[in-house]
Amino acid sequence: MDNPNKTPQEAEMELANRIFFRLYQCANMLHKTGSRAVEQQGLTTQQWAVLGALSRPDAKAGMGVGELARYLMVSRQNLSGLVGRMERDGHVELAADPQDRRARLIRMTDRGQHVWQQEAQEHIRRYYGQALADFSVGDMAHLLHYLLKLLGNMQTIDAAHGGDDAAAPQDAAA
Repeated sequence: MDNPNKTPQEAEMELANRIFFRLYQCANMLHKTGSRAVEQQGLTTQQWAVLGALSRPDAKAGMGVGELARYLMVSRQNLSGLVGRMERDGHVELAADPQDRRARLIRMTDRGQHVWQQEAQEHIRRYYGQALADFSVGDMAHLLHYLLKLLGNMQTIDAAHGGDDAAAPQDAAA
């Protein structure tokens, strides 16, 4: 039960704690239930995100490791291991960047394209439908708006502490 003696600051702090705890729970459940949704395709939620990023029209030629890490908002170290496993599984390949021969581009292979387009999409669509059950289009638009706003604020915090130049919030949808 709410304490009527709380200051507005205490009430705001309690609400903020609840919001961030629910985000934490949602992230954990996304990993758990999302991975189950695509496990038959041999994918995890992280691999799903990589294939989603690489499937965008502006990424058809591939993405540099740093560029993909910024887009997904993960460390280069975490991405490196993930890409290595995906390369082993035949989903992605590393190729020389035609603009800079020293740099490497991550590209989706034909096998990765097949898994993404022919196998995973039906499962992802079903998962989205289940996870967003009872959400109207307006609810989804509002949720996206507020998540992008929160993400933008977090990126500002990160930048103030010397973090990477992560992708802009509007660019973060894979």
